[in-house]
Amino acid sequence: MGSTKTEVEVSYDVSNEFFRLWLDERMNYTSAVYESPDQSLEAAQLNKLGILSDFAKVGPEKKVLDIGCGWGAALEYVTTSRGAKRAVGITLSTAQSQEVNARKIPGAEVVCTDFRKWETDERFDSLISICMMDHLCSPAEARQGKAVDIYRAFFKRCWDMTNPGAWFGLQTILRNRTPRMTPWGGMEAGTKKELEDIYFCTHTIFPGGLNPRMEEIIQAVNPWWEVVTVKTRRQDYQRTTGEWLRRMRLNETLIRSKWGDKVFDDYDRYLSTCVNAFDKHYSSLAQYELRRIDG
Repeated sequence: MGSTKTEVEVSYDVSNEFFRLWLDERMNYTSAVYESPDQSLEAAQLNKLGILSDFAKVGPEKKVLDIGCGWGAALEYVTTSRGAKRAVGITLSTAQSQEVNARKIPGAEVVCTDFRKWETDERFDSLISICMMDHLCSPAEARQGKAVDIYRAFFKRCWDMTNPGAWFGLQTILRNRTPRMTPWGGMEAGTKKELEDIYFCTHTIFPGGLNPRMEEIIQAVNPWWEVVTVKTRRQDYQRTTGEWLRRMRLNETLIRSKWGDKVFDDYDRYLSTCVNAFDKHYSSLAQYELRRIDG
């Protein structure tokens, strides 16, 4: 069943103002794409939105569905920068949906619902989904070997929601490998703490979810979508999480006074773990250009 509404709200409903302190101005809570060593987080996040919009072939007269829309960064981008005719966002987070709908982005709306259960007669020309797939499969379901079937059901539902000729710009965090014992039976330096930190992030910050593996995604798109392009962005996500950590620490006094020591300490641990995980190839990120298989 992946993440429930209650679990999603643990991850995203801490406080909109809390996240606003350290995310970029559009509140992208996913990896940016940096084009140069000195590029700002804000500019790099626009690069990411541009790439995924290109993959989804977003343009005038297109109807766009953003699955897992967060605080509406992609919705705003496709309507204001790409001229999309209409954009609908789906999120399970009450705080996110209220924030986006209050902004009244022209041509955009957000539905607070579970995508897997959402019913609509509307069909879309372009899909975007940015790191939402982390919430589809729980650690327990992955251990039971259910991941590929769960992801395939997601891609089938995406197919059902689209018109013939649709394209899909997808971004997912990847679970690459787990810190391991050495060949001679001992633990690598720091391995025990790394395992504890990864477990903490999975079960405390993002309960109910799990990052997919690349091979699971590639298996699961068939027979609904054709993989046209895949681009990995491990170093971009390391830099993004490093910048989030830097910005959050600049606001330590405010965060501790307004939301408490536990919130600051938990997010400091989580973001530090992310920086280390991307550095050591425990985690990565991929962007996919997918074309609907028609007929």
